[in-house]
Amino acid sequence: MPINVTMPALSPTMEEGTLAKWLVKEGDKVSPGDVIAEIETDKATMEVEAVDEGTVAKIMVPAGTEGVKVNATIAVLTADGESADAGAIAADPKADAAVTVSQDEVKSEPATATLTTAQAPAQESAEAPARGPAQASAPKGDRVFASPLARRIARELGVELAGVTGSGPQGRIVKSDVEAAAKGGGAKAESAAPAAATPQAAAAAPAASAPAKGASDDAVRKLFAQGSFEEIPHDGMRKTIARRLVESKQTVPHFYLSVDCQIDALLALRKQLNEAAPMVRTDAGDKPAYKLSVNDMIIKAMACALKAVPDANVSWTESAMLKHRNADVGVAVSIEGGLITPIVRRADEKTLSVISNEMKDLARRARSRKLKPEEYQGGTTAVSNLGMFGIRDFSAVINPPHATILAVGAGEERAVVRKGEITIANVMTVTLSTDHRAVDGALGAELLSAFRQYIENPMGMLV
Repeated sequence: MPINVTMPALSPTMEEGTLAKWLVKEGDKVSPGDVIAEIETDKATMEVEAVDEGTVAKIMVPAGTEGVKVNATIAVLTADGESADAGAIAADPKADAAVTVSQDEVKSEPATATLTTAQAPAQESAEAPARGPAQASAPKGDRVFASPLARRIARELGVELAGVTGSGPQGRIVKSDVEAAAKGGGAKAESAAPAAATPQAAAAAPAASAPAKGASDDAVRKLFAQGSFEEIPHDGMRKTIARRLVESKQTVPHFYLSVDCQIDALLALRKQLNEAAPMVRTDAGDKPAYKLSVNDMIIKAMACALKAVPDANVSWTESAMLKHRNADVGVAVSIEGGLITPIVRRADEKTLSVISNEMKDLARRARSRKLKPEEYQGGTTAVSNLGMFGIRDFSAVINPPHATILAVGAGEERAVVRKGEITIANVMTVTLSTDHRAVDGALGAELLSAFRQYIENPMGMLV
């Protein structure tokens, strides 16, 4: 039976992507693990692997196609001796009940993902809500990683795949797993009604936060003389940035706190540590083992502050507050066409040299769009630094599910009063944006005070 290869979801928020390149052609044989295509998302370019063995009978989506929806059929595999019946190929991505690739199925070096597959004809899946056995396929959005044979047997035996534990590679559900579940009497398919409610509930969620519409495109164009402007279509990254920022400002009640930090001691410590860096031999010659930046020390200070004020290290949900055990700091990095926020995990536990070298690697791969999803998704806070552009102060937009983001301005010499005397000091203004649902004013002030303490007394970050 032909197998539909579907567009994978490379992240929980991915809705569509660009099929940048095919690495196979019609007639080629593929095996599980073979890299067959490259997919561009709004953040990165990912290599994708085949899950099943077979022959590429038909490529449904040409290379270079933009806006390919998650779960859309992009190719069809057949077994030896089989032919791809055009009538059996699912043209409607909604007809495929195969679930998407979750974040932990994404491979690394280079970043790869596993393509999901589903047996054709798709009409069986499309009619699943009306028939009991077809309920073996999990509701859309759940993670079920199963072979086509296992899916067929599950339908025949009325086994709910979502309740079966896989014993195959990467936890994949295989034939023996389904048969064992059927004999044990567990994981039986439920009635159609509960399954049908899941997509309805999912569809209702985005509607609640739908952004308000502004002036139409044509209305904006009419404000300017014809020929006085150039139209540059939005790419996926720009659309995603725009959507998420609008959602954040419309749904998150922002609250702002600013403080001036004197950074003379931090600059002196940075200089001392850089001068003490040992030399290491590389292909390009000897170079220091690390070179700390002020931003590296800001990342460390923010992480330490979150650990000192754990009630601010949270994420808001409608049902509960998520209090994070780790201080994972995202760092805004400007890249061509937008920005991305790679994450330094457990930054409070890492040395400054480790943070520095890790950030250089993350920034380099971010600019070449080679980050893995787990390297830029999640995090518990973020830092945005525009000081290198001479910006004195600004406020940043929170990136949910974060409850805070720190906007960092330039360090500059200013007149300050010390012990009743006017003197000159290097001062840096920072502004903390908080989600007021999760972090009240006093709690935000406590967090910012802890941050300033680490910045003005940086030796505290080393002990």
